[in-house]
Amino acid sequence: MNHQEYKKALAELNLWAHAYYVLDAPIATDEEYDRLYHAVLEYEKENPSLIDAASPTQRVGAEVLESFTKAAHLSRMWSMEDVFNEQDLDEWITRVYKTKRDFTFYCEPKFDGASLNLIYENGRLKQAVTRGDGVQGEDVTNNIKTVRSIPLSIDYQDILEVRGEVLIKKSDFDDLNQEREENGEPLFANPRNAAAGSLRQLDPTVTASRKLIFYPWGIGQNSLEFNNLSQKMEFIYALGFLKPPLRLVCKNVADVHNLYNTFIQKRDEIPMMMDGMVVKVDEVALQEELGYTSKYPRWMVAFKFPPLEKSTQILSISLQVGRTGVVTPVANLQPIDIEGVTVERATLHNFDEIDRKDIRVGDFVTIIRSGDVIPKIIHVQKTKRNNSEQIPKRPVNCPVCGSELLDEGALIKCQNLKCDARAQASLIFFASKQALNIEGLGKEIIKSLYGAGLIRNIADIFSLQKEQLLKLEGFRDKKAQNILKAIADTKKSELWRVINALCIEHIGETASKKLARAFGLEFMNATEEELVALDGFGVQMVKSFMEFARVNKELIDKLLILIEPTADKQEIAPNPLKGKNVVLTGSLSVSRDSVKEFLESMGAKVSSSVSSKTDFVVYGEDAGSKYDKALSLGVDLKNEDEFRQFLQECGLTTDVFA
Repeated sequence: MNHQEYKKALAELNLWAHAYYVLDAPIATDEEYDRLYHAVLEYEKENPSLIDAASPTQRVGAEVLESFTKAAHLSRMWSMEDVFNEQDLDEWITRVYKTKRDFTFYCEPKFDGASLNLIYENGRLKQAVTRGDGVQGEDVTNNIKTVRSIPLSIDYQDILEVRGEVLIKKSDFDDLNQEREENGEPLFANPRNAAAGSLRQLDPTVTASRKLIFYPWGIGQNSLEFNNLSQKMEFIYALGFLKPPLRLVCKNVADVHNLYNTFIQKRDEIPMMMDGMVVKVDEVALQEELGYTSKYPRWMVAFKFPPLEKSTQILSISLQVGRTGVVTPVANLQPIDIEGVTVERATLHNFDEIDRKDIRVGDFVTIIRSGDVIPKIIHVQKTKRNNSEQIPKRPVNCPVCGSELLDEGALIKCQNLKCDARAQASLIFFASKQALNIEGLGKEIIKSLYGAGLIRNIADIFSLQKEQLLKLEGFRDKKAQNILKAIADTKKSELWRVINALCIEHIGETASKKLARAFGLEFMNATEEELVALDGFGVQMVKSFMEFARVNKELIDKLLILIEPTADKQEIAPNPLKGKNVVLTGSLSVSRDSVKEFLESMGAKVSSSVSSKTDFVVYGEDAGSKYDKALSLGVDLKNEDEFRQFLQECGLTTDVFA
């Protein structure tokens, strides 16, 4: 590929990405995109000085930050005046009429997310800044590059500020919270919090893993020569930004009210959370004449939706066991109708939340169906208590299998892999690519096998017979043979993969590798003292592992016999790197992952931040704040050549820098 072909490939990739992420109308297959993407990536590796800023490879984000820096907006980001009913809206319109009566309204959804200002210069995305105080916010440019609906380049050369909302769809929000629950992480309260939290991640790869989208709702500094805001926004959309699902230029007040009612009717259908409709004066000249108060523009208001709140009574509290064994309390309510939806249950999240809000069975409570998400209790009406209310007790046994529960405070968990409530999820993960990678044994097939009673725990997978599979719908001889072969191929799997496949709370891939290296096949017999001594193993990790081993020892012993994993217990010989705290920063000439893997194999701990406990920092080109902090703390700094020389002097041979 030459440079001309490279530029042509970039144009094609960006066209395909726009069709996929913005227009929701793919024009290329994933295979075609991946093939061309990797060809571009190969060219950029060979020609790093010629990398185009608009290349899709630049969406990966930069290194992990220690903190966000402040950045100023080119023009102020104003707040909006809120109105809550038709009378309030009419009063605002009457105030505008005092300046001019003949004008139109530009109306669009008020999405509930995190406000963001994008600054473009010479056709390139220069900076992305959160709203902050309206004058300055936080620079989140590295994270924003991972949001596919934000163009890295536009066909406009002048300075342009594009304002909008970073959002996460309601369905993606549900998936994200489900994943967090499975990982024992605190749940996001709503999609707005999830979007804001994702936007402010110090590690851009975390932001990239969240399905964020961006909807423009306005512009700041610009030199666009249009008479109406609606015309300016059409120009913005034509540059490659997402268009809102509903927007309209209304000629009179009646049209505004009718559109507002349409928004309310369609709020369930629209995949993003909305909390109202924004009404703006469309004529730019009138906007300038109306001006601003000290807080907000006089030419726009947010017409908020009515709150979806109702009062009802808690009849009882039941317990649900999640897919990782987390026990979640759920309030069973006196059924109440909220805009045509009968609400009978509300999540209580955990027992710490119950204690904090002082929730009791029999309480009258205010519930909210905010933004059409799962109903939750926002207020306990304590004045209505009559002393018959009952304080819920923290469970000590699993409500499904009766096993003793692990109480970690905020989280209470069932550790029993045989528990029906978590068995299917354990089976699905066990066979997944992250674990033993049993090809063909996907989610739906495992559900079928479980429903037919053929498997109840992970060990049952290895007892499956061809005749059993052929009795299931959709199975033929070849399909059954392939699955059985894939199961047999797990024989002699690496031990760390087996440990990781067990779904032990707090024990992921890294911890699984450490357990395998430290204890080999005897990992289940490790003592608390031995586990605590492992680098990175905190109290919660050790407690969770010990409880898991106690409850499931018989099952795991059977599994080890069936798989016969290859033990890779390693004793790291004394060397100058063992026990050292190392930080990598800047652009190295080799893969940072390979350097990290080498350091860890030598017993060093690779950290993402510099502190007084850091032994030395290895830095490459464009080393930033980590280099500066190491310098201020007097930490030993080694560039790549110095580090290579250090290894040679210590007699440590490696092909990492070859």
